[in-house]
Amino acid sequence: MSDDILSRLTTICARLPEAQESTTVHHPSFKVRGKAFVMLADPNKWSEVESLWIKSTPGEQQALIQSDPEQYFKPPYVGPSGWIGVRLTKECDWDEVAELVTEGWRLAAPKRAIKAFDEAAAED
Repeated sequence: MSDDILSRLTTICARLPEAQESTTVHHPSFKVRGKAFVMLADPNKWSEVESLWIKSTPGEQQALIQSDPEQYFKPPYVGPSGWIGVRLTKECDWDEVAELVTEGWRLAAPKRAIKAFDEAAAED
């Protein structure tokens, strides 16, 4: 697992209220109130390149995969629940990854944390 990828993910998640680094199925992940919203997948086991699995909805998952099947995929185990796999290639758009991670966090976070996040964003 690349330290650079974990560092980038940590930076993205640091701005999300109550997000905590954890381990899910032996992989680095981030959770909010015990609910995972993003995981780093082992490239040797689940994908040919390093990837993130991000909590999403089935509709968003389908739209992303259809828009760019080289970048996005349906990950094993969590894919049937709508999670999206993102291949972290050199062409990966980290701003888009940040948006997807934030949306995954919103799906797992309590309403008060989302409200605090939105209020802080409105002040910026």
